Amino acid sequence: MRGPHNILRLIRTGATLERTGAMREMLEAFDAPPSLRIAARVLGWPFKWLGLKGDPSMPPATRALTALGPAYIKFGQVLSTRPDVVGDDLAQHLRVLQDKLPPFPTEIARATIEAELGRPVDELFSQVSEPVAAASIAQVHRARVATTDQEVAVKVLRPRIEKAFRKDIDAFYLAARWIEILAPGARRLRPTDVIAHFEGVVMGELDLRLEASAASEFGANTKGDAGVQVPQPHWFLSSRRVMTLDWAEGIPMGEVEAIIAAGHDPRAIGERVLQLFLGHALRDGYFHADMHQGNLKVAPNGDIIAYDFGIMGRIDEYTRRVYAEILFGFIQRDYKRVAEVHFEAGYVPQDRDVDAFAQALRAVGEPIFGMDASHISMGRLLNYLFEVTERFGMETRTELILLQRTMVVVEGVARSLAPQINMWEVAKPIVEAYIKDSIGPRAFARDLAKTLRVLARFGPKLPQMAEAALMRQAETPAKPAAPSRWWPVFWAVLGAGAASAGLWLLQAL
Repeated sequence: MRGPHNILRLIRTGATLERTGAMREMLEAFDAPPSLRIAARVLGWPFKWLGLKGDPSMPPATRALTALGPAYIKFGQVLSTRPDVVGDDLAQHLRVLQDKLPPFPTEIARATIEAELGRPVDELFSQVSEPVAAASIAQVHRARVATTDQEVAVKVLRPRIEKAFRKDIDAFYLAARWIEILAPGARRLRPTDVIAHFEGVVMGELDLRLEASAASEFGANTKGDAGVQVPQPHWFLSSRRVMTLDWAEGIPMGEVEAIIAAGHDPRAIGERVLQLFLGHALRDGYFHADMHQGNLKVAPNGDIIAYDFGIMGRIDEYTRRVYAEILFGFIQRDYKRVAEVHFEAGYVPQDRDVDAFAQALRAVGEPIFGMDASHISMGRLLNYLFEVTERFGMETRTELILLQRTMVVVEGVARSLAPQINMWEVAKPIVEAYIKDSIGPRAFARDLAKTLRVLARFGPKLPQMAEAALMRQAETPAKPAAPSRWWPVFWAVLGAGAASAGLWLLQAL
């Protein structure tokens, strides 16, 4: 698939942006320099006739991204959460991409349900509505389970969506290679690795069995959390291309006026969205990684309802601690410590100056504190962050892509509810609680216990390990000056014995 034909696809992408007027609209929204605007116009105009026409009734950017396909729509969904970066008008236009795209016929959805579940739709559901929401990958129908009369949401993948995504991703790989060849300075961003990561995420999203599993795990993790609801899957009504969840009644997160009219405080809801995301990421290492307005609702009691679990993120314990220390350092305005953590984690090459990096981070953090968040230009801040990463040779960390992307999206959702929300102030109690619990004496004791458990598992193998070591010793000719080979056996026995004793002592306490 990754052949020269993708060159035409990339040309068509630029031509579609030019033909629909999206190129000019997006460059203006990003406040691109005049030289870039001129270059884009000169390069795009000759191929304008190759561009896709799209739906003329839609605004330019929405029209172009919808015409280009599902992978481009995903990009537009992220931009729709950042009015502070792309402007209010463009963000509002792109919000259509979250769940208001043109649906495919209900007849096709019913045929898919029958083919996937192996039974006629009328035997499974007493009622199936027309589509109530349609996004880039699937659409949702409201239905009732025939045997229980329970109201559910039935999600059905779009026809041939796998092939459409594959075409887009193949073209992205070609673009990434061109970037690495033509712009050596951009190699630190690892564009090919980023596309590979995106491919893995998207291909997992195209198997609804995995999404049902994610909903189940996320629901179990958040069962005791106040202010959040997670619809649970109906496994016997789910398969690879069909998924059935509990129906969740609420106001879409993007309808701020309706939220206010229902008597809810949008600022409190925005703060809770941020705190829930941070809490799940730090506490569980498992978080909803597609938290735009189209995947969130406000329940009648004010709870936040999360759904659409196709993209979930995981981070290991070590990365969580690094991430928390970085956030905590920013909150405390301890930029030297933030810089040191970056060096300790290997995010910045060791040959760079830690004090200079701390100074650059201060220029990022200080404008945020003591200022109304609505006055902060996130566009300029992100541009400066990019300059800092380039100056200090920071490479893209693929394990953090989803976390960083979701953080940007979630903050955008919160600020769409209340522009004055300051992420650092809202994050402070969550991060402080995690630091207290995970980077202190209790955390050290837990880490020690885990280490002792691992070492103790080798106890039953010690006789075989010692015998094998002795056999090797007997088979190897002695060398006059060679160090004794009994020491590894001695330390292995001592270590495992100490581990067993330590584990017993911890359990006794």
